[in-house]
Amino acid sequence: QVQLVESGGGLVQAGGSLTLSCASSGRTFSSYDVGWFRQAPGKEREFVAYISRDGGGTYHANSVKGRFNISRDDAKNTVFLQISSLKPEDTAVYYCAAGSRTNALITLPTRYAYWGQGTQVTVSS
Repeated sequence: QVQLVESGGGLVQAGGSLTLSCASSGRTFSSYDVGWFRQAPGKEREFVAYISRDGGGTYHANSVKGRFNISRDDAKNTVFLQISSLKPEDTAVYYCAAGSRTNALITLPTRYAYWGQGTQVTVSS
């Protein structure tokens, strides 16, 4: 069982930056691929970024490419999402998710078996 806890969200002005963290209590966290998703009110959950279990592969959604960066520190059982140049449309609850390697698309929520409770990011204009 993998438990994930997100932190680092908050209220920030447009153009600002935040670093979100996803911490795991499981000792096997390093064996999981990790994704970040977000969900705004009234909208579907949206893929944001992905990092492979060895950290060698990353992928960011076009909407955040160049502004967001995913990384991991397995010694700390933590995955990070650095977000910058924030826009009001980035306002959402941000979730991290972990899953074993499969052939499913990394952008699909169903690919990931374990989810955190989310952290709110609010960007004011």
